[in-house]
Amino acid sequence: MNPDLNRLQPYPFQKLAALFREVQPNPNYRAISLSIGEPKHSTPQFIKDALIANLDGLANYPTTAGSDALRNSIANWLAARYGIPKPDARTQVLPVNGSREALFAFAQAVIDRSMSNPAVVCPNPFYQIYEGAALLAGATPFFLNTLQKNNYALNFAQLPDEVWQRTQLIYVCSPGNPTGCVMPLAEWQTLFEMSDRYGFVIASDECYSEIYFDAPPLGAMQAAHQLGRSNYNNLVVFSSLSKRSNLPGMRSGFVAGDARVIEKFTLYRTYHGSAMNPAIQSASIAAWNDETHVAENRRLYTEKFSKVLEILKPVLPVTLPDAGFYMWVRTPIADTVFAQALYRDYNVTVLPGSYLARTSQGVNPGENFVRLALVANTEETVEAARRIAEFVGAYGNTPSPLPQ
Repeated sequence: MNPDLNRLQPYPFQKLAALFREVQPNPNYRAISLSIGEPKHSTPQFIKDALIANLDGLANYPTTAGSDALRNSIANWLAARYGIPKPDARTQVLPVNGSREALFAFAQAVIDRSMSNPAVVCPNPFYQIYEGAALLAGATPFFLNTLQKNNYALNFAQLPDEVWQRTQLIYVCSPGNPTGCVMPLAEWQTLFEMSDRYGFVIASDECYSEIYFDAPPLGAMQAAHQLGRSNYNNLVVFSSLSKRSNLPGMRSGFVAGDARVIEKFTLYRTYHGSAMNPAIQSASIAAWNDETHVAENRRLYTEKFSKVLEILKPVLPVTLPDAGFYMWVRTPIADTVFAQALYRDYNVTVLPGSYLARTSQGVNPGENFVRLALVANTEETVEAARRIAEFVGAYGNTPSPLPQ
């Protein structure tokens, strides 16, 4: 077996299951989960119709590169969304089976194992796929702590030059998971300059880009264009329809950016065998070509955040994130104790922030935070918020003893 498998850590939800193993939730409350970022809004009917209407496509093997029509719809969407020249649909756009699959596979294609001790840099807290991808590509992950006191900015000076010299890939996530923060143009400029200096590839995870409350978040290709980098040198962005269009089960997304990097990634995926189902390609075209359902999706999230903030502000230090559907909330007690007691007494599941981070430079930046995923319908989300407020009000900083 691949010995690097032994370097993988349990996924956050495995840790959560272990935390709850000996706990019985209060039977007086029905279960509500805010722990998993799985959209629960309804899938638009017109996308279902497009899928059904094209089921005959199942009789054909799909190509790795996807159809011309799908690549063009994605290129058109990128141009319209970010105000950039339309990317070359043939060389700068590649459909993929969701951003998770692509983010993992990308490291396998990018990392040069012939180099001594290659490094991959990730934000911290982070999406654990980044770490697993680095380890199974034979690289060592290094982490940039994103801290509340610094507005969760990426402080590149945290890592020494010796690490940057070995870095071949950096994962960034904007809007961020779990913080919801959006990288500003100045941060992108610094990152691009470092990429030029050290030669690493930038993988920009933008799967939350279409859930926002004010102005559309700045995207990596948009930032590159504004800074005169229209060839997107060493930059590849990842997006999907999961959050934008409430299609997590359809596994449809894309990568776009540097044509040279995408050419090599396409070659990898030709052997990886991850071509997109033809019927799903047709449904994806319908989704990328429509913005009305996306605006309605944002309206629902805006409504939920407004109501939840009103309920939680009197008892917890909550704020509206820049974008995304998570609330990253500092807890008055240890995050694991908070999550366990809340589950036990109010049957609400939240994810301890420490499970989303690693101890780096002596700090686990997820400690004493929990992540709330406001993905359920408004009624259920509001009910969960009320229970959390009651829980904090009842126990303050000292919940009753928990099982050992």
